[in-house]
Amino acid sequence: MQKKMKVQMPRYQQIAADIAAKIADHEYKVGDRIYARSSLAGKYGVSSETVRRAICILADLGIVESEKGSGVHIRSYEKAVEYVKQFEDIKTISQIKEDLEQSVNRQLEEMEYFQSCLSDLMFQTERFRSLNPFSPFQITITDKTPYLNQTTSEINFWHHTAATVVAIKRKDVMMISPGPYAQFQKDDILYFMGDEESLERVYSFLYPELPNQPL
Repeated sequence: MQKKMKVQMPRYQQIAADIAAKIADHEYKVGDRIYARSSLAGKYGVSSETVRRAICILADLGIVESEKGSGVHIRSYEKAVEYVKQFEDIKTISQIKEDLEQSVNRQLEEMEYFQSCLSDLMFQTERFRSLNPFSPFQITITDKTPYLNQTTSEINFWHHTAATVVAIKRKDVMMISPGPYAQFQKDDILYFMGDEESLERVYSFLYPELPNQPL
């Protein structure tokens, strides 16, 4: 029996989108102070670290302002609306993937099924193609990299490689547009876009102690 691939957004991105949606729906107004991090963690049933990542996304986008000792304040209604629209666009990928699952022949091998999902993913990330005409690359994260369990933001991935991460496959879960706070974990498959030399740069960056790139 064919194993189904689950597609989901990282939990902290879901929380960031939910807070932005509340701002867009005027549940929170510009200038309002929202819950402390610990209260948000209890409200969403997640760790404080997950909430911290969600707040970081909103702060990076200029939607909220977080100051030590004064909490988190709503900064921009317009940017919240813009982020919610972008998040809804990304969520359509999951819906398309569900439609694809219904049409795929159950007799196909798992790899054939996965390639179909990846093709659909690339269709939805056409905006990356407009910036870069090359096909996506992939690389497996192993324990040979010194950046295990670190995020793309912490290691300045784009600065060192000029490559854009578009997805991370972790076991049977495909995380689409994982953002700068997703960690690299052992056996993850990393999908990224860049120029024709991106694969070599990414490999050299992730595995500086290994002399040759695998074919």
